[in-house]
Amino acid sequence: MNELDFSGKQVLVIGGSSGIGNGIAQAFRAHGARVAVCGTRAGAADYSADDGSHLEGLDYTRLDVADATAVERFNPYFERLDVLVLAQGAVIYRRGEFEMAGFRKVMEVNLMSLMACASKFHPMLRETKGSVIIVSSTAAYHSTMGNPAYNASKTGAVGLTRTLGEAWADDGIRVNGIAPGLVDTKMTKVTTANPKRLEGALERIPLKRLGTPADMAGAALFLASPLASYIVGQTIVVDGGLIL
Repeated sequence: MNELDFSGKQVLVIGGSSGIGNGIAQAFRAHGARVAVCGTRAGAADYSADDGSHLEGLDYTRLDVADATAVERFNPYFERLDVLVLAQGAVIYRRGEFEMAGFRKVMEVNLMSLMACASKFHPMLRETKGSVIIVSSTAAYHSTMGNPAYNASKTGAVGLTRTLGEAWADDGIRVNGIAPGLVDTKMTKVTTANPKRLEGALERIPLKRLGTPADMAGAALFLASPLASYIVGQTIVVDGGLIL
């Protein structure tokens, strides 16, 4: 028996149009699942590999999770759902998160929408005794001086994972999460595109390399599989040892 065979399973990755979410989506597809992804642009053609987007074989639908009513109105084409991955994320640099408008915007995407999306699909997941995977960040475990909203939202995501894990276990739904470290995506270009910052970052990572979306996908596949059938409410840190 191959516990990582997701043939016949339906997966939805919110924030699956690029970066970590896209890597997770493609990993589930490679393991047999039918995978739907959501992003903010009008259509799949509006993304390119330069954006870190590989949408071949994925079913793309537009969903702007910053708009709470859009989540409520969202009407999926599929009738069952086995795995929900919440990988949406936003960050504002240059102290933009110290302004309340910026703080609220990041919190809306990174935390409020997690609960909105999880609640939206709870009935479908209850039917299949499915799995939810919430993507947070190692920022939940230390200060990120210039990004208070990002930090607070990712810390909140870890707490939400614990709480929904306990609350929904009785429904047969396993809620878990992953906390990526420094992963090479467009969101981390502020570090990875700066040679001095990148050198300093790599010095702090015991494995001496950046993480990849594929690294994160491995943990997601595990958590959604029968191999993790007794794991509930946990967030696995996937960071090459960064926060040790």
